[in-house]
Amino acid sequence: MKKYFITGLLIWIPLSITFMVLAWIVGTLDQIIEWLPDGLQPRNAIGFNIPGAGLVVGLLIVLATGLIAANVLGQKLVRYWEALLARIPVVKSLYYGVKQVSDTLFSSTGQAFRKALLVQYPRHGSWTIAFLTGAPGGDAANHLKGDHVSVYVPTTPNPTSGFFLMMPKEDVIELDMSVDEALKYIISMGVVAPAVRNARPRSALLSE
Repeated sequence: MKKYFITGLLIWIPLSITFMVLAWIVGTLDQIIEWLPDGLQPRNAIGFNIPGAGLVVGLLIVLATGLIAANVLGQKLVRYWEALLARIPVVKSLYYGVKQVSDTLFSSTGQAFRKALLVQYPRHGSWTIAFLTGAPGGDAANHLKGDHVSVYVPTTPNPTSGFFLMMPKEDVIELDMSVDEALKYIISMGVVAPAVRNARPRSALLSE
C-alpha cells in the first residue's frame, strides 16, 4: 500500500503544481481584459468571461510591441520613452537594472546561461553546477591575472538565488548537458540526473 501511495503521489504532485501555476498565470493575465473599453469586454458581448482571453490579449500586445519597436519609428519612440524614464530617479535605477539583466539573458549573441559548468564551490574538492555568464569586465578584469570567466552558481532547490563568481578558466569544466537539464538536476537536488554523454575537453570552453 505504501508503494502504491507513493507512486500515486509522484504522479499527482507534479500535475497539481503544474495546474496551479498555469491557473495563476492565466488568472493574472486575464486581468489585462479589464484594460479594454466596456464595449470590448467579453462579458458584455457574450454574457460571460472567457478563461484565457487575457493570455491571448497579452501575447498579441507583446507581439505588436515587438513589431512596432523593430522599425525606425518604433526605435525612436523607445528612445524617447527611455529618455523620459531616465529623468525619474527611482524608476531610472530600477528600469535600467532590469533592462541590463534582460538584455544579457535574452541576447541571441551573448554567452549568458548558454553553457552548464562544473566548478569547485564553496571549497576545493567540493563540486557544484554553475552557468557561464560571460567574462569579467570593468576594473575587476584589471586585477585578475590570466584568463577568467564569470559564472553564476545557483542555490538548491531555488535556482533564482545564488552567487556570482569570477574563476580561472582552467578551473572550470564545461558539461555536455543543456541548461534545462542542469536546472532540473539542481532543482531536484541531484535526484533527476541528465543522461550520460561523452565528456567535452576543457579547451572547448568559450571557444564556440
